[in-house]
Amino acid sequence: MEHRDVSQEVRGKTLSRVERNAVVAAVSAVAMRCRIERTTARLRTRVSIRRQRELLQYVMAAPDCVSISESMIQLCAAMSSGVIPRVTPRWWMRRRTGGTWEDLRKMDDASDEYYKEKLRMSPRVFMEIVEALSPLLQRRVTFYRVPLQSDHIIAYALYRWASGETYESSTSAFGIGRASGLIAVEDVTRALPRVYSDKIVWLIEMRRTLVLRAFEAKGFPNCYGCIDCTHVYVDKPANAPSENYFDRKHCFSVVAQVVVDLDLHITDVFVGYPGSCHDIRVLQLSSLWVGCRTLFSFDPLWATEKPTGCHPGFCADFCNK
Repeated sequence: MEHRDVSQEVRGKTLSRVERNAVVAAVSAVAMRCRIERTTARLRTRVSIRRQRELLQYVMAAPDCVSISESMIQLCAAMSSGVIPRVTPRWWMRRRTGGTWEDLRKMDDASDEYYKEKLRMSPRVFMEIVEALSPLLQRRVTFYRVPLQSDHIIAYALYRWASGETYESSTSAFGIGRASGLIAVEDVTRALPRVYSDKIVWLIEMRRTLVLRAFEAKGFPNCYGCIDCTHVYVDKPANAPSENYFDRKHCFSVVAQVVVDLDLHITDVFVGYPGSCHDIRVLQLSSLWVGCRTLFSFDPLWATEKPTGCHPGFCADFCNK
């Protein structure tokens, strides 16, 4: 009786044929799906490997692949270390233009007359000055743009002194900013005395005797050199009276007194007094006047003349009358 009850319970839990067929179909579908996924993954892996091999072969077959790679690495290293500046300037940096400097740079086309008109010297003398001052005027390379070169800086300073133009007009001719022009003039002014400290010297005994004899042979006895004054155009100082620096050429300037020997070598320079001051008065106020009596065996005629031509306001402020 119990055995029959168990058989009936087991028989009641057995799947029917329809259910068995449904289970078999489901298992087969799952197994087929798994095989398809594995096959697809293997195919993708093979295609990726094949593409990588083809790309590598294409790159290796390219001409000078190794040299190009090394060049790119060296270029990146140079840019990161600051040796090569940025090709594209910052958006707030003003781009430089050409103008007078571009004409002066063309050494083959620029004539001697053009150099003498713009810089008051020949190209040969200009290049000698550039070669002497370049070590003191080097600019550090930055990431903003290429710095001004030494010849550009020296050319602008000489042009500014020779022409007397304002900083606004002269910097435009050289394609630089006003601040760069001010710095360039200051740097060149400091560098010139350091490099040419031995050029402007007074006559020593042997040289003095030769100069005296040479001038005496030309009809100028007891003569040590030729003296003259010139005007160096400047911007009027902010706190100074304008009439003091306003010269006879209707420009603001300071007077520069220069003495040269028979070979046009400069032996003395005295600069600084306003343009309204007369040449005789500049001579009397210069350091040369103090030692003039040791040079001459008699008092020169012009030493006893009363100076004229000074501006009243300047004489009241600066001259010792």
